[in-house]
Amino acid sequence: MPASAHSSLQAVLETDRVRILSSLIRTCGGDFDLAEEALHDAVIAATTQWPQHGVPDAPDAWLLQTARHKAIDAIRHDQRKRQKLEELGYTTELLREEEELTPIPYDMLRLIFTCCHPALSEESRLALTLRTVVGLPTTGIARAFLVTEQTMAQRLVRAKKKIREARIPYRVPERSDMPERLEAVLLVIYLVFNEGYSASSGEHIVRRELCAHAIHIGRILSELMPDESEAIGLLALMLLQDSRREARANAEGDLVLLRDQDRRLWDREQIDEGVRLCRAAHRAPPVGAYAIQAAIAAEHARAVHAEDTDWKKIVRLYRQLLSLRPTPVVALNHAVAAAMAYGAEEGLRLVDSLAKDLDGYGPFHAARADFCRTTGRWQDAEDGYRRAIALATNDPERRFLEGRLRETQEAVDH
Repeated sequence: MPASAHSSLQAVLETDRVRILSSLIRTCGGDFDLAEEALHDAVIAATTQWPQHGVPDAPDAWLLQTARHKAIDAIRHDQRKRQKLEELGYTTELLREEEELTPIPYDMLRLIFTCCHPALSEESRLALTLRTVVGLPTTGIARAFLVTEQTMAQRLVRAKKKIREARIPYRVPERSDMPERLEAVLLVIYLVFNEGYSASSGEHIVRRELCAHAIHIGRILSELMPDESEAIGLLALMLLQDSRREARANAEGDLVLLRDQDRRLWDREQIDEGVRLCRAAHRAPPVGAYAIQAAIAAEHARAVHAEDTDWKKIVRLYRQLLSLRPTPVVALNHAVAAAMAYGAEEGLRLVDSLAKDLDGYGPFHAARADFCRTTGRWQDAEDGYRRAIALATNDPERRFLEGRLRETQEAVDH
C-alpha cells in the first residue's frame, strides 16, 4: 500500500475506530464479534481499494459503510444471526437506513455503559472495555491481568456471549440506572485515559486521542451526574495529569521524568480547572479514591520547581488512598513518595515488602533499581534495570531504562 493511503488508513483507525465500531455494534444488534469481523473486512478492503482508486474524501464514512455492508451480507447468509436480529426488531433493510456516525464521546459512552453492565463480572467489564474501546490486543490485555492469552481470549468470548444471551441493551441508561454502574464506568474511563497517558506499547509515550476522548466523556458524565464527587474527582485527575503531556517527552520522543520536565510547557489553564474541580470533589464527602489522586496531582501541579514539591503531604495523601485502595501498585507509589520525602533507604524498605506481589510489574523493578543505585547497591541496581527492561512494553520506556542501565554500569566501572 502506498505510504499516503497507509497513513490515511492508520489515521482514521486511530481517531475514529471506536466511533465506527460503536455504530457497527448497533447495526449488528449488539453482536460484538460480527461488528469486529465486519470492520476487519472493511480495513482489508481499504488496503486493496484505496491505493488503486485513491483515499475517499470521508475515509471514516467509507469504512463504516463498507463494514456495514459486510455485516449485512454476513447476516443474510447466516440464518441464526438473521433470526436473532429479527427477534430484536431489526431487518437488513432497516440496518441499511441506519443513522450516520454520531459524535465520538456519545458513542464511546454508550459502548462503555454496555461493557459495564452489572450482568458482567468486573474482570469481564474491564477486559471487554480494553478490547473494544481502547483497542488493545488480547495479548496486551492478558499481560495486564497476568493471565495467559488463551485464558483472556476465553474470557472475552464469554463476555460477548453474555451480552448477546442476556440481551443487554446497547445504550446509555436512564439517569436513575446510572449510579449502580458508576464505579465500573469511572474505572474504565480511567483505564482509557491511562492507556492514552502511558501507552502500553508502540513508539510514543502518549496517545493523545484516547486522553482527549476520556476527558470529554468525563465531562459528559460529570454533567449527567453533578452530585457524584468521584465523577468530578476523576475529571480533575485526568485534567491535571494531561496538563503535563507536552513536557513528558523530548524532541526525540524519549521519556522525561516528572522532576526533569520543563514546567513552562505545562498547560496552566488545564491545571487551574483541575485544581478547582479537585476542591469541589473534596467539598462533597465522602472523599473517594479519584479525588485523592487528583489532590496528589494538584500538589505536583502547584510546585513551580521540582524541589518545591511537598512530598510529605503527598505521602499522607497516599496513605489515605491506601486505606481506600490497598493494592500493591498504590503501595508502590506510596513507597516512591516516601523515598522522595524521607530518603531512598525508606523507599527500599517499603518496596521490598512488595516483591512477591509485583515481580512481574516493570515499574516495581525500575523503582527498586533507582533506590539501590542511590544507596550504592550497584549490582542490585543493574539487575533491577535489566528486569525492568525485559518487562517494558513501549519503546520510550525501554530506551529510558537502557540509559539508566548504562549509567549504572559506567558508575561501577569508574
